[in-house]
Amino acid sequence: MKSKSLQDLHAIRKHLEDKERIEREQAAKRAEAHKRAEAERNLFERAAGKVEKLQHHGRVVHPPEPVAPIPVQRQLDDQRVLREAISDEFDASTLLEVDDALSFRRPGIGIDVARKLRRGEWTIQAEIDLHGLRRDDAREALAEFLRESVCQGLRCVRVVHGKGLGSPGKTPVLKGKVHSWLVQKNEVLAFVQARGDEGGAGAVVVLLKPSP
Repeated sequence: MKSKSLQDLHAIRKHLEDKERIEREQAAKRAEAHKRAEAERNLFERAAGKVEKLQHHGRVVHPPEPVAPIPVQRQLDDQRVLREAISDEFDASTLLEVDDALSFRRPGIGIDVARKLRRGEWTIQAEIDLHGLRRDDAREALAEFLRESVCQGLRCVRVVHGKGLGSPGKTPVLKGKVHSWLVQKNEVLAFVQARGDEGGAGAVVVLLKPSP
């Protein structure tokens, strides 16, 4: 019985010694961590110099509004459409009605539409003047003008291409190109040569599809 009591006493003593050893180890680790943190803080203070807390100014600082992202891909797509939508190789002469004034109407568009365009029953809402532009510049300018006109919901516009009197041989090169380009644009429902007071042979009046 006495032997068992001694064994229990030794076990208790060993447990207490182990507990004290663990506590000493933990205390040593905490002291080491505190020492490293203090050293890092002192290092920052030596590098940054004396730091003072800013006084409260009472103003509310609002975060800046985010800048809207630039639709780069859309711009690239629009430029590609402008380049590819119309071609100089397309011959529109067979699609034009030869009468007192050249005209075009897309399949399904009644002949009365061209007549109304000639009579000026649609109000001309915008105009582009391609005078003096090189062929490539005129083509892109016309494509952009038509795209913007449709986006704005315009229905009737005028395209001034000139009579070609200043061209070599007085041949209206740009006039034929404009007819060809317009025929290739699906948003163009019809066009007719403008009346005398609207530009005559130097311009066309164009009817556009309704805006989606």
